[in-house]
Amino acid sequence: MAVDGCGQLCKCILILFNILFAILGFAMMGLGLWLRFSSETRGFFDIDLNTQAFTIGVIVLIVVGAVMLVVSAFGDHGACNENKTALGIFSFLLTIMACIEIAAGILAFTYSDKVSEELQKFYTTIYAQYLNQRQPSQAVVLKIFHNALDCCGLGGAIEIAVRDTCPDVGFLKSLTYSSCPVVIGDLFQEKAPLVMGFFLGTAGCMVLTAVCSSVLCKQIARSLASPPAYVLLSSTSALPTPVRDPVLYPTYSLTVPVADEI
Repeated sequence: MAVDGCGQLCKCILILFNILFAILGFAMMGLGLWLRFSSETRGFFDIDLNTQAFTIGVIVLIVVGAVMLVVSAFGDHGACNENKTALGIFSFLLTIMACIEIAAGILAFTYSDKVSEELQKFYTTIYAQYLNQRQPSQAVVLKIFHNALDCCGLGGAIEIAVRDTCPDVGFLKSLTYSSCPVVIGDLFQEKAPLVMGFFLGTAGCMVLTAVCSSVLCKQIARSLASPPAYVLLSSTSALPTPVRDPVLYPTYSLTVPVADEI
């Protein structure tokens, strides 16, 4: 079957969205699996009450990435094959994810101070453990913080003990390193509305895609319900035999010669 007009536009939007959604889900799941099974970060999954946040975060990353891949698979299958069942499942899952995104954005904005405090505690814990244990997994986490936030350590100046995890900059720049706990606190205070806007914007894109999926389902149902434009005849025997006028043929006389009597 084929849809036209608005249905074709919704079909293209769904295919494009699901491709991007699948790429993002694959990246998230790949990063989570690398953090979970890499030899450099495997030590964090030992029983350690001070680093449970990292463990939970990695598990959530893997689960969310896998769910995104499943949702995109249903969406692409439904859009490409015009399958109403797959599109219905896709719309249902996408609506649930949009609701979770909205709730996460509101909670992140409302409890930004609490989230900032917990992240500061997490960084301080990793920093202290690295000073005592010098494990590669701890160095990886510190490098992620330092390069993402452009900071280093607790003091805000040259951190000799953790110098190998600091961003690679010049000597003068290293004298003006910011304290990472301070940067984390300022980040959540200044960027809390932006974070909420990101979550709400993502949820809006999901709702728009779910609407496109519903429109495409209606177009498919309408094309199935409409009668075909032509009638397929299985056999010509069903055609009525045309009535013809009788044909009159001319009569001819046949003369047979008879032999003369002797």
